[in-house]
Amino acid sequence: MKRIAVLASGSGTNAQRLIEHFQEHSAARVVLVGCDKPGAGVLERASELHVPCYLFGGGALRDGTVLRELQGQGIDLVVLAGFMRLIPAELVRAYPDRIVNIHPSLLPRHGGKGMYGQHVHKAVIAAQEKESGITIHMVNERYDEGRVLFQAACPVLPDDTPASLAERIHVLEHEHYPRTVESFITS
Repeated sequence: MKRIAVLASGSGTNAQRLIEHFQEHSAARVVLVGCDKPGAGVLERASELHVPCYLFGGGALRDGTVLRELQGQGIDLVVLAGFMRLIPAELVRAYPDRIVNIHPSLLPRHGGKGMYGQHVHKAVIAAQEKESGITIHMVNERYDEGRVLFQAACPVLPDDTPASLAERIHVLEHEHYPRTVESFITS
């Protein structure tokens, strides 16, 4: 059975969907949630679902402490779910083609450093895009440049706000992220 660690920085709705999806799965299970933000909602969600949490600071990510924790826990796959830090090259090399991320736009548009959450949705609307969506991709040493595994689109409506667009994006994330991770694991 594949052991999944989810790294998250925020409220944790995608982490929750991943945990629930793999709770009774025969091929994989979320066995650890790592978080770099004390008080983040993901910690409570994971605790309620009986998944151990690992709280760490940015220094622990850069100095290899997080990598040693993941290896010590026997983690096979790392899944980012709203994790706001760049993954260090050492961690990427230790988990080649085994770190997956989700981004709230159709990459390569509106990706890169500083492009997350509402920043992405504001940029999509400002660019007068006709559609947006999600991209599930492999992680490399640069923001949002890894190999694309899956994309799903939704329209950008003329009266959209960043919040209304985010609602439709979240629906796509919750529907597709767990299934895409599952397909990746079982392929």
